[in-house]
Amino acid sequence: MSTTPTSTSSSLTEKKCLPCEGGIPPMPPEEAERLLAQLSSEWRLSPDGRELQREFVFKDFYRTMSFVNALAHVANREDHHPDLAIGYNYCRVRYTTHAVNGLTENDFICAAKIDRLD
Repeated sequence: MSTTPTSTSSSLTEKKCLPCEGGIPPMPPEEAERLLAQLSSEWRLSPDGRELQREFVFKDFYRTMSFVNALAHVANREDHHPDLAIGYNYCRVRYTTHAVNGLTENDFICAAKIDRLD
């Protein structure tokens, strides 16, 4: 099943991730830039354009872990999981669709939903 966007009429937060087993190309850079503009300005594309990245900073470990637990709930509901680096007061989030070795709309849907947690 393709995860390529077919319409921009609905907000990313209103969409649901679609299963991706590969067999499709990763999102073209211009499409990634277009969707990036719909997210918090703190999200960045990796230099090779294959990952969506953001760092969240918190006051303490408790708040960091509360955020991580909320993020895990979103990831579980969407069945699309980020790579995380977690420390005392930070959480680095990286989204990529491993099955296509690059970005799909799923990565941006999850990032938009994570923006709502911040």
